[in-house]
Amino acid sequence: METGESEMIDTPDGLDRLLSPLSPGEVCAIDTEADSLHRYKESLCLIQFAVGSESVLIDPLALDQMDALGSFLRTATVWMHGADYDMTMLRREFDEISPVVYDTQIGARLLGVQKFGLANLVEHYFGVVLSKTSQKADWGKRPLSSKMREYALNDVRYLLPMGERIVEELKEKGRYEWFVESCDAARQKVLERDELKEDPWRVQGSGRLDRKGLNYLRALWQWRDGEAESWDRPSFMVATNRNLLEWSGSLAAGKKVEFPGHFRSDRRRRLEAALSKAGKQAPTDFPEKIKGLRRRRDSDFENRVNEMLAIRDRKAEELEIDSSLIASRAVIETLMSDDEGADDLLLKWQKECLDLV
Repeated sequence: METGESEMIDTPDGLDRLLSPLSPGEVCAIDTEADSLHRYKESLCLIQFAVGSESVLIDPLALDQMDALGSFLRTATVWMHGADYDMTMLRREFDEISPVVYDTQIGARLLGVQKFGLANLVEHYFGVVLSKTSQKADWGKRPLSSKMREYALNDVRYLLPMGERIVEELKEKGRYEWFVESCDAARQKVLERDELKEDPWRVQGSGRLDRKGLNYLRALWQWRDGEAESWDRPSFMVATNRNLLEWSGSLAAGKKVEFPGHFRSDRRRRLEAALSKAGKQAPTDFPEKIKGLRRRRDSDFENRVNEMLAIRDRKAEELEIDSSLIASRAVIETLMSDDEGADDLLLKWQKECLDLV
């Protein structure tokens, strides 16, 4: 690759020059930046790309189409760090994910590394301390400052040599197959994820509300979503999920709610109109509570769960890894309940650690 290390690829010709020398199945490293902290609708704003010893920036905002990159990624082996988000962004852009995606975070955790953020691992493996000053920058703005470019390039600059060292250590410990299986499962999870969430207003914690509270929560969420869209800002800038839950609970209990004083008068009027409409809703039209799976938690069940937790914890201590990597308590409870499909919750290596094969 002949491009300079600090080059921004922002034309189709530049993208072709970057990719044409590369072979199908090439190993590369990728990271992405979006504007979710600054816009209502998240956009892919930057792709950091490394192959061999070279690193460049690709500007999706300047390129009308990136078919050449999509074609390259269709056969590439890609290294990422904390790959779930980046795989999600690339799937939205190209409607697919590279056939092999390796995650340095997964590898580091399987080695028992306690601090596995990218900056932690770069310092651990290379003794380099990375700056975090652009972590919350607005990546949708142009031009990018030199500091932002450097920050972005550092997200991929070390991934390939780091991946080589992680693989070497995993093979020494006999855990490389665990790594490959875990990375493949993470990739499959993103492919199977339904991004069109049903009832998106059912935020975490909403299960504690009664039906009247859920009615107010739905109204508040829809009001917030409309405000965020018209303002073109993330919804949390209007009100947080915690705000919505607290207000919904209070309104359902007939309590007076003091809304933030910084709300503009027009925003407050729309809020009051939304709540007035919700207050007139017939109880028969309130949202239903989602019934969770009820388990019979008798002493025999608790004993079986605790026995399996003890096996897990002993194995994790022996391997010097976080026990949650083998199985969470929730997964173990599902296994002990013999729920349908419970066996599919664990990977082959996890079953081996729990003596289930």
